Amino acid sequence: MSSQSHTSFSVSFASLVRPTITLLLVMTVITGMIYPALTTGIARAVFPSQARGSVITLNGRDMGSRLVGQSFTDSAHLHGRPSATSAHPYDARSSAGSNLGPSSAILDSLVRERVTTVRALEGLSATTPVPGDLVLASGSGLDPHISPAAAELQVARLARVRGISADSVRRIIARATSNRLAGMVGEPRVNVLFVNLMLDGASLQQLGAF
Repeated sequence: MSSQSHTSFSVSFASLVRPTITLLLVMTVITGMIYPALTTGIARAVFPSQARGSVITLNGRDMGSRLVGQSFTDSAHLHGRPSATSAHPYDARSSAGSNLGPSSAILDSLVRERVTTVRALEGLSATTPVPGDLVLASGSGLDPHISPAAAELQVARLARVRGISADSVRRIIARATSNRLAGMVGEPRVNVLFVNLMLDGASLQQLGAF
């Protein structure tokens, strides 16, 4: 190859690489820095709570998110759905279901065990039906809600342990219940964290909308 051809090739190669690298750097700055900063800033200004993950703060302390469940196992609190996330329940970093199907012997055994546990905790007979959402994990493993039926099943225990009336517990549950959107979409649902915070003394005004 002649020196002229070599020089021509070098110039041609450089003319191709230089704009490519320049475009990469420019797009990295625009899409990786400017755009995220702009959208985040707008979100924080217009939707400050949602931009922070819909976190509930009481007395300067973050108590949890309205949209992500927590694991409550003590008898003084309302219990939510089981969670199949790893390495611990309601781990938002590993949102997932168990992937066990209806024919799975493992799932069948697990559900039977959970039903037995719920009946023992709530003082139910061996034939009392247990709502499915108390023994079946959600697809995400992060569901913050349970059905009104699942909440009602726990009323007697909460009233007994806390030394308050069952009607008082029901009023708290009612305040934390969302109805169908426009009366048609979705199902009524109870926010578990809201109920437990109100059981511990927080007011609905402190918690805001759920």
